[in-house]
Formats: sequence, C-alpha cells, structure tokens
Amino acid sequence: MSGRPPARELPPPTINTKDGWHCLHAYFQAQPGSHPIDRERLLAALDPEREHAPKRLQTYAVTGHRADLGVMAMDPDPLRLDAVLQEIRAAAGLALKPSYSFVSISEVSEYVPSVEQFAERLRREGMGEDSPGFKARVAGYEKRLPAMNVQRLTPEIPDLPIHCFYPMNKIRDPHANWYTLPFSKRSELMAEHATSGIKFAGRVSQLITASTGFDDWEWGVTLWGRSPEDVKEIVYTMRFDAASANYAEFGPFYVGYVLPANDCLSHLRL
Repeated sequence: MSGRPPARELPPPTINTKDGWHCLHAYFQAQPGSHPIDRERLLAALDPEREHAPKRLQTYAVTGHRADLGVMAMDPDPLRLDAVLQEIRAAAGLALKPSYSFVSISEVSEYVPSVEQFAERLRREGMGEDSPGFKARVAGYEKRLPAMNVQRLTPEIPDLPIHCFYPMNKIRDPHANWYTLPFSKRSELMAEHATSGIKFAGRVSQLITASTGFDDWEWGVTLWGRSPEDVKEIVYTMRFDAASANYAEFGPFYVGYVLPANDCLSHLRL
C-alpha cells in the first residue's frame, strides 16, 4: 500500500459558471459623425431578444464625460458576453471608443445567513423561541431564501429607469483591516448594512457581483433606481454603516438612464 489517499475525481474543465453567471459592464465614449457605423449590425448586437443573446442584456445612456453608452450583460458563457463587445467593435469601429469595463461573477455572499443563522440572529436580538413572532419570522425567511438566492445568482433586471454602477473593495488598512476581523464580526457588520438597504425595497434594486481574481476591485455594485434621488439617498445612507464607514473603498460611479438600444443610439446621434 502506498499510503496515498485515493485520487479525487475532478469535474471536467469549463469556462462556464456552475451556479451564477459571468457579468460584464462596458462603457463607451461616442464620437458621432467622424466615423462610419453599421447601425443595423450595432442594433442587432445590442438586442436582448436576438438569437444567441446573453441571458441578460441592458443598454443605457450615461451622463458625464467618462462615457456615453453603457452596456450590462450576463450569461454562463463569458465568450457570449465578449461576443457583444466584438460585434460593437465590428459595427461601430472608432465611433464608439471603449472607456471602461468591469468583469465579475454573480454569487451568493458568505454573509447571507442560513435559516439557522437567521434564527440565531433573532435570539441575539432578544427574541425568544417561544415568542409569537419567532417561528413566523424564521418560517418566512426560510420560504424567501431560495428565491432570493436565485435572484442573486441569475437576476432578473428590474423595470426601473436609473442604472448606477460602481466597484468597491474592503480595505486592508493596518488600523481597519476587514480581512483580520473574525467572521462573526464581519457577519454582524454586514447584517447591519443589509438592514439599511432593506428600507429602500421597491425604490432601489441591488445586485452585488464578485470580481476577486477577475478585475482590479473585489466587488461590483449595480443599483437600479425608481428615481435619481433614490440612488443618491441609498448610497448616502449606507455609507454611515460601519461596514462602509470603516472598511469600504469605492471606485468611480457611472450613472445611466435605461433606454432601448435604438433610443440610446439616437440619443448619442449615432
């Protein structure tokens, strides 16, 4: 006997995600009139209903000098996302100059509590197991959790007009290093952060995607808002949570207004 443990059978290699989806945010600066474009081909590339389109595809007009057109796409196959960029390049050429992109993957955060962890949180908050609301709240959470995790992994894009995206990190400052905190403390801080966000239900929809190993930042935050003020208010409010105030670092913000591709191109004079 060699004493070696039996070889573990590995799954076959693949570029496709197993549970969630690849996510791409791409931004372009428009240079109308100076370069020819194939408008029909460009519209086809940005059509979420076309054959072989990514599972999710959204376009939006971006304000500010850093970008004019924003595209968000999600799919299990990363090459299906990249194909959108290649078609944009082939159809628009120099008329749409890439200005920023962000690559990430959807996930269920380690800080999303299990049913048992949710029950334990209620106990820590002083709710006894014999209290009238304890079992109802635990049962309600158990019922909601599967659907919430599906939305985190394979999200439906909400029918809201404001699109806001920004990347973020948890900092590693010697005096405030997120990664040296015990999991219990990190989980407590993120629970407070989530409680702040719940107050905006119906006004703001949020998607967090993970970019560790895929981009320069650790997470991407996508917000869809019912109004511009809703986006401003949620970002301002949640910055006071300890998880953000003490441990968060934010990248550039890109705010856009959701439009069908044809309306986007017309807005950009393309």
